[in-house]
Amino acid sequence: MGVEFVQFSLTPILIGVLAAVACALPGNFLILRRQALVGDAISHVVLPGIVVAFLLTGSLAAGPMLLGAGAAALVAVALIEAVRRLGHVEPGAAMGVVFTTLFAAGVLLLERSDTSSVHLDVEHALMGSLESLVWFRATGWGSLLDPAAWASLPHELPRMAAVCAGLAVLMAVFWRWLRITTFDEGFARTMGIPVNAVGLGLVGAAAVAAVAAFDAVGSILVIAMFICPPAAARLMTDRLGAQVAWSVGFAVLSAVGGFVLAGYGPLWLGGQDAVSAAGMIAVTGGVILGLACRFGPARAGSAPRP
Repeated sequence: MGVEFVQFSLTPILIGVLAAVACALPGNFLILRRQALVGDAISHVVLPGIVVAFLLTGSLAAGPMLLGAGAAALVAVALIEAVRRLGHVEPGAAMGVVFTTLFAAGVLLLERSDTSSVHLDVEHALMGSLESLVWFRATGWGSLLDPAAWASLPHELPRMAAVCAGLAVLMAVFWRWLRITTFDEGFARTMGIPVNAVGLGLVGAAAVAAVAAFDAVGSILVIAMFICPPAAARLMTDRLGAQVAWSVGFAVLSAVGGFVLAGYGPLWLGGQDAVSAAGMIAVTGGVILGLACRFGPARAGSAPRP
């Protein structure tokens, strides 16, 4: 039993947890800044950028993917500004038009491109490939102490670990600036804090988390983890530090609980086949948010405190 768990379940669970936490960390500040749908927008923009980067390079390495996503983000910003100015529409409508159009273009590119040699297709883009990220060469818990076995770990695991650790370090380093600019932008300007740079840095951090998680868990889970754990955490406390801690806990619970329910839930209900792990993790995050809306102590809408 221990060997099978380490081989088939340990690495998908760890990757799911790291992806959920990496998205939840910047998601806290996006929620408080009333920019929650930025995570949704980023996940839409990422897809065409990743597809074009793959078609140009033939590689799913992190470097080309980040460059492709970054280029797509720049194109999206330019298109939003063009639609807003030429069409005389509000920024929200311009964002909705551009992001959905780019995502649809990414789906069309996937449908019309030869990506059979790699795990890159429409289903993969939406739901990820979490279940396939197994550690075949593991022989049990002892493999965790075997450097030779580490070489066969899915490459998504060290990548997500590095991104998650990097985001945590950046949040700790810039915590004061993030806190002040989130709660009182005018005061932050008087203190000489580069408000615009902090905002761009936050969006950039969210983009890095989305790109890193996209290949493993798909766009649906990325969107859910940007919003559900931070929003549920906001309903549990009115202190920023406690909210971040709650969001991390909810992200971990969503990832672990969702993965278990995806594999065993249908069997418990009399079914025979497992369901998508990424989809079930997103559903679990939504259920946690619903419970927080009903029972959370801060659900009355008190203003958050730094």
